[in-house]
Amino acid sequence: MSSKSRVARTAVAAGAVITLAAGLAACGGQSLEEKGGGNGKGAGRDEIVIGSAGFTESKVLAEIYSKVLTDAGYRTRVQTLANRELYEPALEKGQIDVVPEYASTLAEFLNAKKNGTKAKPVASSDIGKTVTALKKLAGPRGLKVLAAGGATDQNAFAVTRKFAAEHSLKSLSDLGASKQKIKIAAGEECETRVFCKPGLEKTYGIDITALDPKGVGTPQAKQAVKDGTDQLVLTTTTDATLGNFGLVLLKDDKKLQNADNVLPVVNAESAGDKEIETALGKLTRTLTTEDLINVNRKVDAERLKPADVAQAYVESKGLVKK
Repeated sequence: MSSKSRVARTAVAAGAVITLAAGLAACGGQSLEEKGGGNGKGAGRDEIVIGSAGFTESKVLAEIYSKVLTDAGYRTRVQTLANRELYEPALEKGQIDVVPEYASTLAEFLNAKKNGTKAKPVASSDIGKTVTALKKLAGPRGLKVLAAGGATDQNAFAVTRKFAAEHSLKSLSDLGASKQKIKIAAGEECETRVFCKPGLEKTYGIDITALDPKGVGTPQAKQAVKDGTDQLVLTTTTDATLGNFGLVLLKDDKKLQNADNVLPVVNAESAGDKEIETALGKLTRTLTTEDLINVNRKVDAERLKPADVAQAYVESKGLVKK
């Protein structure tokens, strides 16, 4: 490790692990190495653990964060968990230290966690106001929200071109008006998240009969819609392989989704130092929405590994020393 100051965390004895939650194994996540006592600046640290959700973009962003922080002199490790319901509590506890996040989605997640699922929304299309609300919710949980950048991703929903043509669908409102019974391929969390099943039902009147837990925009989820097993898939506006599956996005004409700017969120105690903020800040200012589409395409269409795509990206943008 470099001689740069580190925000402390003492590692537990080799082999000591914890079970994050009963649902972790069921969701395919890995166990986390428990972080021991001695937190606080100056006590020495083992590594920076970067959390990732189980979808392509999150995996690549986590690897990019890892490359940037390694270049800044930190020893890093990427820990992939299934979804925010698993990695956010781990971030609060300091079991992971850094996560690439989406401003509006995290703000509403923490809002619901504090105030209940029927809480008045705090996120909007105004990124400044959204980040302010996010910081207010994150701070008491020991989380530090770093600056947002221009790269934006939104949740989106797609159907097959054939299904869209048969039912004259261009928007989610059209889908609701069609009165078709819909099975949706998405992550398990879609059942309760306001932007997903509850919002589709309430805002658009879509008749969702079942949830097929195949993940957000995974090949399996898109294939299920292509095959007709499901009719609708939850993906993102930066999905680079929809055409490969014969899928088209339906317009979110009633603006159920808020624009989600990418930003780093860190555990304030274990990773709140200025060096981490500076390193990730340079990346955030560089990253664009088009970059997200391109790195997604390299993984999902060209079948490259997220770590290799990340390395090529940070080198091409001059974010690391070659």
